[in-house]
Amino acid sequence: MAEDREILREIWEGRLPVCFTLATEEVSTPISPDPFYLMVPRLTYFPLVTDKVRRHFVRCVVPERHDNEMWLEFEKCPLKWHYPIGLLYDLLVTNSELPWQITVHFDKYPDNKLLKCPSKDVVESHLMHSLKEADALKHKNHIMALMQERDHKQLWLGLLHDRFDQFWSANRKLMEHSAEDGFRYIPFRLYAPQLTSKPFLQYLVKPIENEKKLTLEDLLQRANLNMESKGPFQIVIHGIDIPLETPLQWISEHLSYPDNFLHLCIRYSSN
Repeated sequence: MAEDREILREIWEGRLPVCFTLATEEVSTPISPDPFYLMVPRLTYFPLVTDKVRRHFVRCVVPERHDNEMWLEFEKCPLKWHYPIGLLYDLLVTNSELPWQITVHFDKYPDNKLLKCPSKDVVESHLMHSLKEADALKHKNHIMALMQERDHKQLWLGLLHDRFDQFWSANRKLMEHSAEDGFRYIPFRLYAPQLTSKPFLQYLVKPIENEKKLTLEDLLQRANLNMESKGPFQIVIHGIDIPLETPLQWISEHLSYPDNFLHLCIRYSSN
């Protein structure tokens, strides 16, 4: 993968401009606070980059809500903090208008739609759980089990502090495979809200079968969804339209999120 390090860095450095605005009904000051603008990494999670957002707005809500957990919303849809930011954007924003307009709340936390996230430790636990799940698919969990605690911390701190080299010094171990066989299975989630009521689809797909490299098109065919029924579509990850003939092994090595999963969104041109 050394020759493709530039691709990994390009993906890592992907950013989205976001405009955060406090919900009008929660403003308790005579003058509404100004919006707060941030350039956020696509690969990270909102709780890791919104400390400044909280400090900016919390002074403008009633004191009894100062300790409430902050949550975010886009067009009346609560944003799942355990989804990477880039996935949320690719999944929910259909007009690609920037900056992304997000509403901030300190009241009426939607427990029925969002997991609680009282601290960054919860995000770390979520990341480690996802990495172990991905490694179980790729290597029967052998790599994560053999890694030392400091390697796990490298992964977490690299993501937390947006340090590419720190993260990849450990993550490269999770991308190791035999040249002939690739990974056991490809860790992925396919998001198709137009076609299924499930939050995402996940099933076992090998990158190589009978000495043939499987492609993104092969993965989609096994979803048993009539994808073309809604018209022409794209498969998007990191805001990129991935050609269907791209080999799965290559996509998994180069375009996985830090949790080592491919988060693939079906987008229709009519959207």
